[in-house]
Amino acid sequence: MLTLDRISCVGEALRDAMVTFKTNTALIEADRHRENGQWTYRQLKQEAERFAALVQTHGFEPGDRCAIIMQNQSKWVMSGLGGFWAGGVLVPIDYKLTEPEQLVLLRHCKPKVLVTEYATWRKMQKEDLSGIADTLVLVTEAPEGAELGQAQRWEQEPGKAFTLHHRTREDVAAIVYSSGTSGTAKGCMLTHDNYLVQAQVLGRLYPIAEDERFFSILPTNHAIDFMVGFMMPLMMGAAIVHQRSLRPQFIRSALKQYEITHIALVPTILKNLEKRIRERLDDLDQRPRQVVDAVIRANDFLTARKPNHTLSRWMLKPIHDELGGKLKNIFAGGTFVDRKLVEFFYELGIPVAIGYGLTEATTVIAVNDLEPFRSTTVGKPVDGVEVEIRNPNDEGVGEVWVRGRTVMKGYLDAPELTEEAIVDGWLRTGDLGSVDISGHLTLRGRAKNMIVTEGGKNIYPEDIEAVFDDLPGCEELCVFAANYIWPTSSMLGEELVVVLRPESDADVEAMVQELSARNRKLPDFKRVSGYIVRKDDFPATASLKIKRNVLAEELRALDRAQLVTALEG
Repeated sequence: MLTLDRISCVGEALRDAMVTFKTNTALIEADRHRENGQWTYRQLKQEAERFAALVQTHGFEPGDRCAIIMQNQSKWVMSGLGGFWAGGVLVPIDYKLTEPEQLVLLRHCKPKVLVTEYATWRKMQKEDLSGIADTLVLVTEAPEGAELGQAQRWEQEPGKAFTLHHRTREDVAAIVYSSGTSGTAKGCMLTHDNYLVQAQVLGRLYPIAEDERFFSILPTNHAIDFMVGFMMPLMMGAAIVHQRSLRPQFIRSALKQYEITHIALVPTILKNLEKRIRERLDDLDQRPRQVVDAVIRANDFLTARKPNHTLSRWMLKPIHDELGGKLKNIFAGGTFVDRKLVEFFYELGIPVAIGYGLTEATTVIAVNDLEPFRSTTVGKPVDGVEVEIRNPNDEGVGEVWVRGRTVMKGYLDAPELTEEAIVDGWLRTGDLGSVDISGHLTLRGRAKNMIVTEGGKNIYPEDIEAVFDDLPGCEELCVFAANYIWPTSSMLGEELVVVLRPESDADVEAMVQELSARNRKLPDFKRVSGYIVRKDDFPATASLKIKRNVLAEELRALDRAQLVTALEG
């Protein structure tokens, strides 16, 4: 049980854990079928202190920012711990962004130190680095003799002794970007109090024992893994397992080899696991399959009120062994989770705890406690978090507003955005939902102009618009999530559409062909699925900024089927 009431900062909580659990295994890192290494809490502490001393050698002071752009691996955790102990503010950045996108965020947050991998730094060196000319860049695993430019090796020894710096609860612990590459950078400033309050609540709901292992799959820059795949396992003395390859076969291999007990996933990975299990079941002959189906039904009945991992593992051992035999909990979030997918795993005795949260609210706003299991909601608000449904319609559906100690301090250097997001202490989530008589929250759609993919990625239309900028023959354009214009009761199947206003003499067919060509170059999850041609001017402010909400209202009054043309390719 976590007791963090008297802890002043995240760094202090993690340092206490290093001493308390010093002989426990803290980290395990694998790359495909090869294990790169294991570290005890004592060894992790030594590596983190070396990193802290290294950055302090170069003038790093309490309150300075340490950005990290790395895939999930041991050096991410070592750098994060060292950054906290040096009194720094961590800035975890998505390693899957393009180098120009990463540099936009780096120029915005102005870090004193950047930690990144050699492969990423090689690509970044081809870009304009003037915005980070004064940043100390530390590169991991660079080959001997590699040309690093302004960067230095992460592995080098420090030139001075390590000095520990603790922070206060009100200080910013991390700046986590919820959006903003080509669009507006939105860095959520999250305090030590935000994280400590959240960790204590989640630790009580879903404790992890010292001998258990958390499989860190989601990128550690993601709000979910930053909390439950980095901070919480270490605070509880458990081990964190990293697998550098996220191909399904290596995920399954790691589940078995390291006897994983807890994992956080987005629905796409969960579906891959479901597919594998269904394939194995479909390979059974008729009689064995009937027996298995009967046992599944019996397990579902016996665990209807509360999960019983021991019973389910005994009754359905071959299926559990397929996932390592020890898996107790799957945490699912980052986007809407299909109820049928959740029900499939629960019937097998592997509960999926559906949660709902925002980076702006640290991680989790509501989560299912599984007592009893309910697949249709995202659970009740966690302790200390209030949820209100504002401006509900006749069915009780309205915008979800949130208040509590886990709400961010604000957006970095963006007071106007902060004022829009936080009103009188309440965070406007931009999501539509309803609360039933038992207090469970059900999400019903999005009130804001954003799309969340099945893989848990936030796609902001402004980023897509930058790709279509200066489209020949186009006077102006605007990208929307289709479900923002035409709200539905489903969170699945969200698509992007682009509204085009051609120039008076434009060749619309040629314009659409160019649109299609650029669209095909985008990753699948960012592609626009349809377009709307509009002759009238877009509603705009005095500064000629498009009034998205007004334009959406005008389109909402029209028939979607007749208005939207599918985009080929």
